[in-house]
Amino acid sequence: QVQLVESGGGLVQAGASLRLSCAASGRLLRWYVMGWFRQAPGQEREFVGAITWSEGRGYYGDSVKDRFTISRDNAQNTVSLQMNSLKPEDTAVYYCAADINNHFSAAVRVAERYDYWGQGTQVTVSS
Repeated sequence: QVQLVESGGGLVQAGASLRLSCAASGRLLRWYVMGWFRQAPGQEREFVGAITWSEGRGYYGDSVKDRFTISRDNAQNTVSLQMNSLKPEDTAVYYCAADINNHFSAAVRVAERYDYWGQGTQVTVSS
């Protein structure tokens, strides 16, 4: 069993920054891709970004590109999401997810790629 725990959410004003973290623990030898998704009330889950374990290559959703940055610390099994220039439309519950089985046939942007999910952390951006 693998556990993912997100932290760092909160209430901020538009234009501010937040840094989310995702800590992975449990029976985890390594992960292949760690992703971030978000879901606002009444909306579908949206891909935010992802990062590969090996190359540290980042992928981003169109709505957050150039504002959000993903980084990883393989030794600590943590992944961070630095969110800058936050907008009210960024308000959502943010989830991290881990692909530990290398589902390479699925794109990093799709939820089916991931084996484990965290419980989520709320991010609220006021205008």
